[in-house]
Amino acid sequence: MSHRAPLNRHCCVVEIGGAGVMIEGPSGAGKTSLALGLVDAAARRGIAANFVADDQAIVERRGHVVTASAPQTIAGLAEIRGHGIVPVAHKPSCAVALVARLVADETVGRMPGEKTATVEGIELPLVEVPVRHEAQAVRIVLASLHISVV
Repeated sequence: MSHRAPLNRHCCVVEIGGAGVMIEGPSGAGKTSLALGLVDAAARRGIAANFVADDQAIVERRGHVVTASAPQTIAGLAEIRGHGIVPVAHKPSCAVALVARLVADETVGRMPGEKTATVEGIELPLVEVPVRHEAQAVRIVLASLHISVV
């Protein structure tokens, strides 16, 4: 098996309760807002939460695990729309356990079945969350991680 170079992927990454969440979506969809909202929501519940990467992540397959880290040039930084770049506490890397994909609100199913996304040749659980509806997206991701939403 040949070793592939790490991939620089357009996404945000957080770690919630030890599970890495890769947040994908088009530019301006609310990836950073969701990432920061997830960290806040987990912290309010007393769950360990870490910001890993904003806007770009170095994604690499290591055996049967996908890892993600921030490129050095943007590690510990996040862009807050309407304000600019701010420093954030962060963890250098994490193992990705879930992909959250921001999609048009009307395409989010009321009772969706299980979906997967292939990242670096590994299938990971996928949840689709509504763009620019941070509160609902936070609830969907937390529920997918089996964390109480209330």
